[in-house]
Amino acid sequence: MSTQRLWLRCEKKEFERRSALTPTTAKTLIDAGFQISVERDEQRIFDDAEFEAVGCTLVDNNSWPTAPTDVPIIGLKELPVSQEPLPHTHIQFAHCYKRQAGWSSVLARFYNGGGTLYDLEFLTDATGRRVAAFGYHAGFAGAAAGALALASQRSGEKLGRLEPYENETAMIEGVKNTLATVGGSAKGVKALVIGALGRCGRGAVDLFRKIGLVEDDILKWDMAETAKGGPFQEILDVDIFVNCIYLSSSIPPFLDHDQIIAAGQARRLSVVVDVSCDTTNPFNPIPIYSINTTFSEPTVPVDLRRDLPSLSVISIDHLPTLLPREASEQFSHDLLPSLLELPRRKTAKVWTDAEKLFHEKQKEAVEAEGLL
Repeated sequence: MSTQRLWLRCEKKEFERRSALTPTTAKTLIDAGFQISVERDEQRIFDDAEFEAVGCTLVDNNSWPTAPTDVPIIGLKELPVSQEPLPHTHIQFAHCYKRQAGWSSVLARFYNGGGTLYDLEFLTDATGRRVAAFGYHAGFAGAAAGALALASQRSGEKLGRLEPYENETAMIEGVKNTLATVGGSAKGVKALVIGALGRCGRGAVDLFRKIGLVEDDILKWDMAETAKGGPFQEILDVDIFVNCIYLSSSIPPFLDHDQIIAAGQARRLSVVVDVSCDTTNPFNPIPIYSINTTFSEPTVPVDLRRDLPSLSVISIDHLPTLLPREASEQFSHDLLPSLLELPRRKTAKVWTDAEKLFHEKQKEAVEAEGLL
């Protein structure tokens, strides 16, 4: 069998410090016979030298377009917007299978170039469960950002730029210290997490526990609690609402403008953290904002009358990069068994299922773009 090559590209999304491969997982792949090229990337949490030390070949930043077209390109976040055809096989989160904004033009690039997309969000095992996800760290970091936004709001300020933490312990201590400056501790803060039984929801609940919220002040909702359909009054009665659901179809909104306005001054809710971040999804269950926020501008205010209490939304679509090393190690470790199957991707179910889905979605995009 010929050597399986794999090319780790740099990330072009601002503030993105995570990596689909780590030096640890790269070494395991090399030991299994892979040949790995790694683009130099000052933004990545792992130093280039860490990859070189385990046997990877360092190549120029953003040089993947010049790679042989039979070499799969692996990354995390979506590629910059472009009309350039894509002739390679790409393994990444593309955010285009649920008809998000620009979905058809993304897939049209693969059609025009003859390339293939293996979307990391849709790599599943034999039971249909995702083989790797950043959910836990997304929920953990999202809850932390929500607590920081609440502290800023109580100080009469807007939450400033968010910076990655070295590890979970540093994040917990940082949030605790910030809350201490405005009220002593997290005691008395009330939060509601929807999707609490999933990986993302468990992360959010764990963060709230670790910063000191009382257990009874952490409302943990999942499908049973939301089965009656929203909007839900209970969301207005907490300080922080964290949305962690996986959205696959249309559902009634959890929260809407009319409900917020009707609550008037009685509303307690101050911060919404939309970890799911279905901002441009036509089925977005939190239709009170319309833009993704960023690490430099983490919150967006909900447009309300001046006489109403302020309400802000956090809708950052790569929250786990607040814990870039731990999140990358966990994700890459979970992805590793599937990557080891990459040389057999024409027969290995995790890859054949992903390719089948790609062709189905590409067909829809080609029709939408009028390319037939």
